Amino acid sequence: MTRQLVVKQLGRTDYEAIWHAMQAFTESRDEHTPDEIWITEHDAVYTLGLNRKLVRMPSDTSIPVVLADRGGKITYHGPGQLIIYLLIDLKRKSLSIRQLVSAMESSIVELLAEYDVKAYAKADAPGVYVLINQVESKIASLGLRLKNQCSYHGLSLNIDMDLSPFSAIDPCGYSGLQVTQTSDLGLFIDLSQASEYLLKALTESLSYTSVKYETHDD
Repeated sequence: MTRQLVVKQLGRTDYEAIWHAMQAFTESRDEHTPDEIWITEHDAVYTLGLNRKLVRMPSDTSIPVVLADRGGKITYHGPGQLIIYLLIDLKRKSLSIRQLVSAMESSIVELLAEYDVKAYAKADAPGVYVLINQVESKIASLGLRLKNQCSYHGLSLNIDMDLSPFSAIDPCGYSGLQVTQTSDLGLFIDLSQASEYLLKALTESLSYTSVKYETHDD
């Protein structure tokens, strides 16, 4: 079992281009290919997952909609939101999808706990949530795709972004679901700091012992 990991810092990217790059990587990899984690933030885009039944389409037509192949329903990505994609050979790591989801959720919960924010995951609605004035608000979303027992897609954590596009949809398919971000919770943390913490937590929980960093910021 390889314990090698390649971490790619991609800067701000176009969602559709990165999605197709993940597909190509997953299609071409073999049993010796090191796992990769890609860190990015996207230009404004709505993404619609495979669970599209009864999804309310965005009322904001100025932002493009991409029909993606991840799980889940609809969400929004935009500048100021941290994206971490996990391209992992689950069979080689003897890892289930549920274990990978739990690792992602736990890393975010632990990050927020460092700032004295109590966050939690929900078994029936993947992601990470906080309570604001007793109202549940989502701060991070998860979505994965599995092909040949290898994962791609990953997590998004709202840091300091324009949240208004979320009001044009039912986030993750839930009508009335509130969305928040670290800056609105008064946390002084930027994308770089958040990604550094989450990477450390993920590499430890997923038992990687050798990490190679690459920067692809065009």
